[in-house]
Amino acid sequence: MKIGANQLVQGLILLFLGVGLGAGGLGLLRGVQPAPIYIEPAPPTATPLPWQVHVTGEVNNPGVYVVEPGMIVADAIELAGGMTTQADVNRVNLALRLRDGLQVFVPMVGEEAVVLPTEPAPVMDNGNDEVESPAAASPASGEKINLNTASLEELDSLPGVGPSTAQSIIDYRTQNGPFARIEDVMSVPGIGEGKFNDMKELITVEEP
Repeated sequence: MKIGANQLVQGLILLFLGVGLGAGGLGLLRGVQPAPIYIEPAPPTATPLPWQVHVTGEVNNPGVYVVEPGMIVADAIELAGGMTTQADVNRVNLALRLRDGLQVFVPMVGEEAVVLPTEPAPVMDNGNDEVESPAAASPASGEKINLNTASLEELDSLPGVGPSTAQSIIDYRTQNGPFARIEDVMSVPGIGEGKFNDMKELITVEEP
């Protein structure tokens, strides 16, 4: 079969076009790069702050101790060297779970106990080293507290006064005699003008 000149020319043109398209398509494929994949790093795991509790009263080594969530009062007392021989163990809830900022007070036999709540309550920072609960912000009754006869629990109910400061008031009056005026309470270690101003409307001095 004879091929005409025109058919031969058309065949060559189609051949060249096919080769050109193929080379161009390959170039396009080579020029396409895959999009980068960005993997967001996981946020760092937060490290929980340590819990601290204040163990005071009839323990061998009173002080502030670091505890872990889930620990109970018995664990805090053990960290403080255990109870003294004068401690009234029957008035301490050893199974109470601890919380950050809690004060564990172990009373002496015959001493008024500071009752720890069965459910943790929020604490208020009163600007000093002692932690007071909302329930201890003011005396329970409307009567003024007599500094010369008040028990540890009554003194502890005064604003800004915790168990250790209340005990200091009792120790001071035992060693120096009854207070002659309410301003004399500022002679007790740990009670300055600021604390006195907070409590002066709630206290009185009368002969025991």
